[in-house]
Amino acid sequence: MSTVPPDDSRLDALRQEFEHEASFSQVFVVLTVGATLIATLGLLANSTGVVIGAMVVAPWILPLQAMAFEILRGRLPMFLRALRTLMLGVVICVLLAMAVGHLVALPSFGSEVMARTSPNLLDLGVALVAGAVAMYAKLRRDAISALAGLAIAVALVPPMCVVGLLLASAHWQQAYGASLLFATNLLGIMVGAMATLGILEGGTYRHRLLHSRLGLTSVALTALLVIPLGGSFFRLLDRSRREVAAQRLETLIEQQLRANTITLGSDPAIDLIDTSIDWEQNPPVIRARVRVTDPELPTPKQVAAVQAFINRSQAPRRFRLVVQRTAVDLIGPDTAPNPRELEVLPAPALPLPGKEGAKVE
Repeated sequence: MSTVPPDDSRLDALRQEFEHEASFSQVFVVLTVGATLIATLGLLANSTGVVIGAMVVAPWILPLQAMAFEILRGRLPMFLRALRTLMLGVVICVLLAMAVGHLVALPSFGSEVMARTSPNLLDLGVALVAGAVAMYAKLRRDAISALAGLAIAVALVPPMCVVGLLLASAHWQQAYGASLLFATNLLGIMVGAMATLGILEGGTYRHRLLHSRLGLTSVALTALLVIPLGGSFFRLLDRSRREVAAQRLETLIEQQLRANTITLGSDPAIDLIDTSIDWEQNPPVIRARVRVTDPELPTPKQVAAVQAFINRSQAPRRFRLVVQRTAVDLIGPDTAPNPRELEVLPAPALPLPGKEGAKVE
């Protein structure tokens, strides 16, 4: 006679919960429509707070967790039922977002939209961890308070709203990127949830995690995402390195202009305010903003000399120097000098022989 596992009743209650969450109900439709409208309007308004609100309202993580549970239970009909619920929600979301996008017809989108068009490996890592913690919170009721934070950490509705908006504006490439982010979040959450269920419950679940054809397919699809996501990740790293190098070079060039040139460094008639470099130009353009008391300074010859100095110091890279000057009028009556005994600042020290660096005009 077989023994009934002591936690069989708990798992049976869990199975009933997942069956309910896998159903396509009025509550699911209302929450999907509400989350879609909130997220779409928040994306159009470029409002992070509004988009976060939509993440909390969205119910999609429920059928997704049910899919993970049914894979390990080996019940294909219930898995397909949860998948159908999720896909119907996706269709509603995309069509509604397209309709709003056509109605509003913004000429361009803000950072909230564009930030969801270039997923990378970091997004997959977040999805895997969030899926694992979400299933843990499902199995351990005392951790249920974490679910709201998880809904914010890994959003499913906003990427599909972005897809709808971009399809409405015929931005096909960016729409593909947002779709890739949705697939990353979906598969990452599901695989993370399956792993947690297999580890915490053990036994049959762990065996099916390793041998279920549907489970292995989900893991394989998630692994395939590493190819496009890895490319985006390495491009992100390269761009970050270039930005850091550019910032360091801008700081170095400004220091050289102040310390090693007379024109933009020690000429009392010229006050260097700041510098910036336009790296989109070839050669890059250094824009130096100065305040001058003599509107004739600096002369084109002086600017050319400073540009030549920069190019010598940064060889083989070449730059073009552009000085943007603002004339300042000094207004004030003449005043007799103070006697020496009333001077506050000491007289400047004379430079030691051989210590003064050569400066370019």
